[in-house]
Amino acid sequence: MTFSNYRIGDFLIRIKNASLAGHETVECQCTKLIKSVAEALKKEGFLESVKVKEGILTAKLAKANKKFVLTDIKLISRPGLRVYKNVSDLKNRKAGSSMIFLSTPKGILSNKDAVKQNVGGEVIMEVW
Repeated sequence: MTFSNYRIGDFLIRIKNASLAGHETVECQCTKLIKSVAEALKKEGFLESVKVKEGILTAKLAKANKKFVLTDIKLISRPGLRVYKNVSDLKNRKAGSSMIFLSTPKGILSNKDAVKQNVGGEVIMEVW
């Protein structure tokens, strides 16, 4: 197990690389933020299952028609540059094939859930 200064970024890149390489599962050290991001990805259908055992999170990528649902992840916020969006920015966002995930006072939410709950927050990633 390797250690990173930006663990959530490491986890997301592992998911992206596993999808591109055709691997079905991803393992990484579990933190509260990583677990909540994984649960949000599971809720939106990008991950099939999320399990935590002995501090290791195992995520299984979801498939549709023998292809992975998740095709790309772009990290938006990083330690050197934090990006925030309010509700009006999310409402004005053009509907497309990508989905934004935010860290809000109500937890990790997708852009559509954040608009429903009328909250903004730090943009963590954009997923296709």
